[in-house]
Amino acid sequence: MIIPISLVQYILAIIAGFIVGFSLGLIGGGGSILAVPLLLYFVGLANVPSQYSTNPSLTQSYIDFVDHVALGTTALAVGLNAYINSVIHFKKGDVRIFEGILFTIPGVIGATIGGYISHITPGKSLLFLFGILMIIVSLFMLREKNIDESKNIKIEVFRRKLNIHRLVPIGFLVGFASGYFGIGGGFLIVPGLIYSSGLSMIEAVGTSLISVGTFGITSAAVYSFYGYVFPLLSIAYLTGGIIGGYLGTYAATKLAKGLLKKIFAIIIIIVAIYIIFQNLTGIL
Repeated sequence: MIIPISLVQYILAIIAGFIVGFSLGLIGGGGSILAVPLLLYFVGLANVPSQYSTNPSLTQSYIDFVDHVALGTTALAVGLNAYINSVIHFKKGDVRIFEGILFTIPGVIGATIGGYISHITPGKSLLFLFGILMIIVSLFMLREKNIDESKNIKIEVFRRKLNIHRLVPIGFLVGFASGYFGIGGGFLIVPGLIYSSGLSMIEAVGTSLISVGTFGITSAAVYSFYGYVFPLLSIAYLTGGIIGGYLGTYAATKLAKGLLKKIFAIIIIIVAIYIIFQNLTGIL
């Protein structure tokens, strides 16, 4: 199925990528959760073109196809962006390669299975569940306390030795969620690494990018097999994301991060409610 994409939509994709990158740089984990709804409703992939709108069956097929394309295309962009950011953290010494690889290996298996199951899940059902996930992410963000690693504030209560029995199943489950929803999953990976490997918060954030990047690329590979990835849109997203991430990181040093995260979480809830409302037929 062909999705007509105009030059204006590619420009909007760059802007959408900028918004995602800026939010990630500004507040950290959870920022990429807006990538899918922005691609659908801001860039306009959800708009049914005239050649499909006159036939109800063609309309539904188009909507289902586009829903999956949004997940696959953003998965590629998020994965590539994570790899780029991991280089910065690696230079700072915040990446633990061994723990990152151990966490990622079972996660790749989970992401592959999740991507396949996502492929056979109807688009509206997938987006309905994605809306639920957005609300869960936002609630975690609202409850999360702002931890300033620069002042050496440690969360010792969570620091444990490397535990393979925890790390493998957690890595698999996070990878599955990443593959199923086409997300980076950093908001799940960071606490998972802390719980299973005894890393500090800053180490978990840096190390998580190995998994985020690999899960994103793995998910995108599965989606691509079914024709659900538009590489040029991913590149447009990535371009805007790099610029936005740089500016967002700079702005984070000037603004009250805790308050911004709460505001952003509320925005996510509003967008999630809209997505759930738009895709109620996927469950009913």
